[in-house]
Amino acid sequence: MAWFKRHEKGITTPTEQKMDVPKGLWYKSPTGKIIDADELERNLFVSPEDGFHVRIGSATYFEILFDNNEFTELDPNITSKDPLHFVDTKKYEDRLKDVMDKTKLKDAVRTGVGKSKGKDLVICCMDFAFIGGSMGAVVGEKIARGIDYAIKNKLPFVMISKSGGARMMEAAYSLMQLAKTSVKLAQLSEAKLPYISLCTDPTTGGTTASYAMLGDINIAEPGALIGFAGPRVVKDTTGKDLPEGFQTAEFLLEHGFLDFITPRKELKDKINLYIDLIQNNEIR
Repeated sequence: MAWFKRHEKGITTPTEQKMDVPKGLWYKSPTGKIIDADELERNLFVSPEDGFHVRIGSATYFEILFDNNEFTELDPNITSKDPLHFVDTKKYEDRLKDVMDKTKLKDAVRTGVGKSKGKDLVICCMDFAFIGGSMGAVVGEKIARGIDYAIKNKLPFVMISKSGGARMMEAAYSLMQLAKTSVKLAQLSEAKLPYISLCTDPTTGGTTASYAMLGDINIAEPGALIGFAGPRVVKDTTGKDLPEGFQTAEFLLEHGFLDFITPRKELKDKINLYIDLIQNNEIR
């Protein structure tokens, strides 16, 4: 059985010839379920084993909501500046460059205009991969411009939130976006155009304190974390134990902060249903 023994020492295999198992073949959900990655993608990144909704970005939401994934992106090249010359572990301008190279995104929100179930729709969608979906001046400006476009063209507006809150590198500039986007949504309301807000995991901080909770109809994906401060901060501040499920979409629905919880497979149908009901149109 000589083939089980190495008689010669110092034999090496070049790295390029090593047979590594490719990454991403399987996904393990928080409940421990193992799902084939291709099956997970076919299921819109929802675990068929336990219904867990894996975080996805704007590209996938646009593919889900726009007919044939056909849309026009508005203001795709707006980028953040560094007016405060902010430095933490690295310069903010360097951090921006690094995250743009890594994610191939210009900032933490994208705006698309296209048809959904045959009718035009404006969708602003946040990307958590870009500095935690933090809300800076560009995020506020792109949302404001998306609302302006909706008003000008008399179109419904959908906001998909996924954010850790304000972007600390922009300080007060970031906080100004709460008022800026809220004012624009008031103008949208005055124009009698529907606004559907979708909260996904996570929706926290200034995002929750502004546009995420101002929808004509506020909906969320199952299990999404939604709140202002994190559970640890709330517990330390109040000095009380938090109830089970605190800040989950299900908890907020039970306490009246949300209108509906909508699984990802039903998003397109439900969002368009709400729009038709608000506008008193024939149900598509």
